[in-house]
Amino acid sequence: MIIAEPFEALFNIALLLFLFWFTLHIWVDLFSDLPIIKDVLEGANILNSRWKRQVELVYIITYDILFGQEISFVGDAEKFLLQRKVSLQSALARLLVRKKMKRIEDLLHHYQTPDVSKPRYVRVNTLKLDVDSALIELRKQYMVEKDDLVPDLLKLPPKCDLHDHPLVMNGSVFMQGKASSMVAAALDPEPGWEVLDACAAPGNKTVHLAALMRGKGKVIACELNKERIKRLADTVRLSGSCNIEVFHSDFLSLDPKDPPYSKVRAILLDPSCSGSGTVAERLDHLLPSHAAGQSANVDETERLTKLASFQKKALTHALCFPQVERIVYSTCSIHQIENEDVVKSILPLAASHGFRLATPFPQWHRRGLPVLEGFEHLLRTDPVEDKEGFFIALFIREEGSVIHPSLSPDSSHLSLVERTKRKNLSKKEARIIMPTLFGGMFKMFLYSKPSFRVNLK
Repeated sequence: MIIAEPFEALFNIALLLFLFWFTLHIWVDLFSDLPIIKDVLEGANILNSRWKRQVELVYIITYDILFGQEISFVGDAEKFLLQRKVSLQSALARLLVRKKMKRIEDLLHHYQTPDVSKPRYVRVNTLKLDVDSALIELRKQYMVEKDDLVPDLLKLPPKCDLHDHPLVMNGSVFMQGKASSMVAAALDPEPGWEVLDACAAPGNKTVHLAALMRGKGKVIACELNKERIKRLADTVRLSGSCNIEVFHSDFLSLDPKDPPYSKVRAILLDPSCSGSGTVAERLDHLLPSHAAGQSANVDETERLTKLASFQKKALTHALCFPQVERIVYSTCSIHQIENEDVVKSILPLAASHGFRLATPFPQWHRRGLPVLEGFEHLLRTDPVEDKEGFFIALFIREEGSVIHPSLSPDSSHLSLVERTKRKNLSKKEARIIMPTLFGGMFKMFLYSKPSFRVNLK
């Protein structure tokens, strides 16, 4: 004990010094990596003392509001900043003028500090250009090789600036990370199928689906956020895809039995998430709870819980499309609550609909966390070692399995007796009950839902 106590004291002192150095390092990184967000917030002048104490979380949400991630009212910080969205956008516009730039993409590129160890990946848009031709053209300037896992994906050295390259500008190749490109490839839809991209914007995965289908069949691209619809439509136009229909609609409001969706055979579900795995593009890794390995703070925990609740609802809904055979659920999150926990909660319902977990990219070495049966079928990429943190779960329906038309997402959890009662409801009873309960007012509500197609022609 006499020897142990001085050793323990020295260890504690060393630990405190390390934590001090680590915290200082994180704050230096934070302010060197986030000048554009810092400039916008200073220009908007909206932060009070409360939010200045949670500035890291504010940075993340501000980035999402300004640069494309879909934001929901999941916490006080989101509500506060969304109410001041106009001020943030005005400050961003003034910053563009001050920097003499016309496009947000140029501004982001101007501020970006590239990861010197992260390769640049581009996906060849085979609707416009074959892989060999892309290789010949890109090798005029760069060292290029084919990716060993994802078809049509090319790997270039780090720090390659392709933003103004002619192949990028004309939509022949898309700058897309390896992990992101794995999502549509994992779904692997067949040419001629009807496929639904449930949360489609900004559209890179959508047009990847169209390319994998060789332009045959139909891709339904569903997006709720009206500000992201334009970006989705622009991506579709740039790709040259002719088999994509863009719908401005809430995926959860789609009736699986409606004619536009009743023949869907594959669904790509990449819902809103924390984005904590895309550390090179987003800022969650600067949260103290993430950087120091501590428990999440109250705001972050609330945010993740509400995101996971939405993700479960979306995956439940996807399972109810009558003809669907394959579903990919993916996130760019590292958090178990948004990944394995969502899948685990849905597995009994999936099994009742005839689905099982399948293994996307069996040769990939990194699988799910061992917290549920079948975790070895799940796929993860690591934000440090793989430079992106993604999660992919592939559900495949067993041949011959169907969803009984009387079962809705809610009725799937009823007892056998209650299900039988619902199925045995006579046509006469239905004729009596339906007009009484729903009538003309229900029809007016149904046809007034905010859902419409975006004509890309």
